[in-house]
Amino acid sequence: MESLNVSPTEPAPTLARRLGLFDATMIVMGGIIGSGIFMNPSVVVRYVTTPFLILFVWALGGLIALTAAFIWAELAALRPEVGGQYAYLRDAYHPLIAFLYGWGLLLVIQTGGMAAVAVTFARYFLELTNVPLSDSMVAVLALSSLTVINCLGVRAGSTVQSLLMVLKIIAIVALIVCGLFVIAPATVKSANPAGSSGIGAVAGGFGFSSLNYLTVIGAAMVPVLFAYGGWQTASFVSGEIREPRKNLPRALIIGVTGVVVLYVAVNFVCVYALGVSGLANTTTPASDVMRLALGESGARAIAAGIAISTLGFLSQGMLTAPRVYFAMAEDGLFFKSVGKLHPKTQVPILAIVLQGLLAIAITLWGKYEQILNYVVSVDFIFFGATALCIFIFRRRTNPSIFLPLPLGEGRGEGLGGRALHPPLIPPKGRGKKLVPATAPNDARAIASVPGHPVTTGLFVAICWLVVINTIYRFPENTLIGLGILLAGIPAFYFWRWRNKK
Repeated sequence: MESLNVSPTEPAPTLARRLGLFDATMIVMGGIIGSGIFMNPSVVVRYVTTPFLILFVWALGGLIALTAAFIWAELAALRPEVGGQYAYLRDAYHPLIAFLYGWGLLLVIQTGGMAAVAVTFARYFLELTNVPLSDSMVAVLALSSLTVINCLGVRAGSTVQSLLMVLKIIAIVALIVCGLFVIAPATVKSANPAGSSGIGAVAGGFGFSSLNYLTVIGAAMVPVLFAYGGWQTASFVSGEIREPRKNLPRALIIGVTGVVVLYVAVNFVCVYALGVSGLANTTTPASDVMRLALGESGARAIAAGIAISTLGFLSQGMLTAPRVYFAMAEDGLFFKSVGKLHPKTQVPILAIVLQGLLAIAITLWGKYEQILNYVVSVDFIFFGATALCIFIFRRRTNPSIFLPLPLGEGRGEGLGGRALHPPLIPPKGRGKKLVPATAPNDARAIASVPGHPVTTGLFVAICWLVVINTIYRFPENTLIGLGILLAGIPAFYFWRWRNKK
């Protein structure tokens, strides 16, 4: 590997904009689709027990995800910067809030999730190949390989990610087609107990005379919303997307819409082929559908599809998340070396290696599932806070109003601690001047949230209802997650002190 040192006479390397609309769309879809859609239909049906309600909660979850896509699309048009969600939080609130997001992403959210998915990939891989290796060893080899590939450049990482995403889509479409057209009607009838299946079944007992239905639907929405999560990670690589102000918003909307269509279709097929009771009594609905369609060969084929899907999710995470740590380092809030780009590949190699090593460490430790439980509420706190950035940025682009700004460097100046607009945002890197937080006139014309402020407000409310529900159901895990997050506060001030010395 070449040295990261650059001659003083040579210009410092910059991120290369080598990703187009197709690449960005595949990154959006790859961040959402993992192994969950192949298994979660059976989780949801334990809460809602009629075909109508099953499809209703998945469609409602898709509508919420699409609302989020429009919110992040507008944010991407207003702030087409590397780091995505990290940059939105930094510019809207304070660098501390953004740092805490990156801190949680590195220590728990992204790293723990990648460890869990790596082990899922390993188990399916070993089931298919019978290679004489442990699942932890296969997981480590997968993470190591993806780390090396992404160190070769954003083009190499994106090509692998796009290829795996296309294979994912093929696997899901094969599941849908086999469920609808290959499984014989007689087979479906025998698999479905009387009165418990069929898309044409009446949603018996559905009504709002009792709050019980609302609480049940709320419980069912939790795994659905988690299955739809991940759209935000595409914003991390906005610094490497060509024409990000146009391509990233379009990729978000196209990608999330495509996922919603696929997810609803998969659940339609699962209910059609297995029936409600059959779906409730299995933990592998996709395998059961393919087994009905093509026998054991079908079950093995979908197992291969799930393995590819999990590997693609890992590839997407290794491509996107290190850009947040790179942005933190550029802001002087992390190791300086993490903010360096390799002169040849033009990628933050040390940030990528850091992500890979931590994911491998948690995989070998084996506590990733416990870690994931810690941060459910933390993740959705940041979703809600990021959506609120729309209100802040829209006000800041209106020169006729005053807006209270958080205290910090270059802020709080003016009458009574209020600043004339456009306000100043934190510098993007050490030694750089503060810049006005304005947006081009056509930014909101490119991507604007339909129904704002109502839809944005509802999305924020839903995020924080998930947080409240998680605190209520898992108070111990939530407190540990908040403890990990709050531990980032002294770390933030340490980095600021260290970089001012």
